Amino acid sequence: MMKTLRVVPAALLAAGLLFSISPQGTPGFAAAQAQALRAEIAKPLKEAGDLIRAGRAKEALAKVRQADAIPNKTAAEQLTLDRMRGSAALAAGDYDTASKSFEAVIDKVPAAEKAKIAEALAGAEYRAGRYAKSIQWARQAGDSPAMQQLIVGASFQTGDYGTVTKALSASVAADEKAGRKPSDTELQTLASAYQRMNNTAGYSSTIEKLLAHYPKKEYWTDILARLPRKPGFSDRFALDVYRLQMATGNLSRPNDYMEAAQLALQAGYAAEGKSIVDKGFAANVLGTGAEGERHKRLRDLAVKQDAEARAALDKEINDAQAAKDGNALVKVGYQLVTLGQADKGAQLIQQGIAKGGLKRPEDAKLMLGKAQLAAGKKPQALQTLRSVQGNDGAADIARLWAIHANQQS
Repeated sequence: MMKTLRVVPAALLAAGLLFSISPQGTPGFAAAQAQALRAEIAKPLKEAGDLIRAGRAKEALAKVRQADAIPNKTAAEQLTLDRMRGSAALAAGDYDTASKSFEAVIDKVPAAEKAKIAEALAGAEYRAGRYAKSIQWARQAGDSPAMQQLIVGASFQTGDYGTVTKALSASVAADEKAGRKPSDTELQTLASAYQRMNNTAGYSSTIEKLLAHYPKKEYWTDILARLPRKPGFSDRFALDVYRLQMATGNLSRPNDYMEAAQLALQAGYAAEGKSIVDKGFAANVLGTGAEGERHKRLRDLAVKQDAEARAALDKEINDAQAAKDGNALVKVGYQLVTLGQADKGAQLIQQGIAKGGLKRPEDAKLMLGKAQLAAGKKPQALQTLRSVQGNDGAADIARLWAIHANQQS
């Protein structure tokens, strides 16, 4: 399950923005000086600006209070003082004071400065947890990336996941179209929003993107656990799910090893069934505990079936080549893959596809893609896997094998 994410618009809190709306060194300060800012006010305000730059915001606020104690302030002096108080308060984490100060000046500053003040208000309201007001100010500030990030973060906090998914899915799509890697934070936030909306399809699709761009075992665990529950997913791909779990280090429980091996034996892939059992024993997952004897019986069965299958292999190949359709060729071809003869197996699968009459053509392409991967022919394998279609699980399995293949390089 995705963690709750708090998207903090760090850019809003950077020193650059704070100083751009503080009087020291800005056109606003120069204008105030030109309007006869008295020295007893200008001096502490200048010192406050210096303290902000030095990271001593609380001391800066004290200097602002010193300036504020001067009586009979002019409108220009009050405007400059409120600007500086807002900047110091924002830097000090006093968001209530920052909001009040910036609200007092936003309608009194030149148009060019209003956007920066609105940005500061959006940041202050966000950090104060007043997300609805934060969104209002962010929309007044303009369409900068920082403000868009803030709107997404605030919308997430208010539970407006529709806004979040619309904005982030568009951003991710734009990145992908431009050949850029989508942001990890954006993808995680998008997945979390989809999850909270109970949008399983959107969540799974986003986890696949995270898996492709930022591979982690936990993403494999998540998506492989969910895949069998996907609407329309066929039970015949249960073994494929186990294969992916084994390839990604997610097969760990004794019962999973047992069921995976049994499914392989039932499908006619005795060598694969034996290999799964052997791996379970090698990992000390099988052969121990109350079920240890049962595990050993399965191993004996796998050894027996493997020997029988190898003895009958040549006849199976001959019979498959003589068959009217390509189903048997696809089956025996993949059997060769499980026996470590991936090149020859891929060739037989291709012959079966070319012969036609297949009951499940997409399954055959999936098998071919995996055979090509096993044979070390990654470019051909990726092309084949990406061509797999359907809504019964074949295309899902193919996409995940393609992602895994890319991670191996």
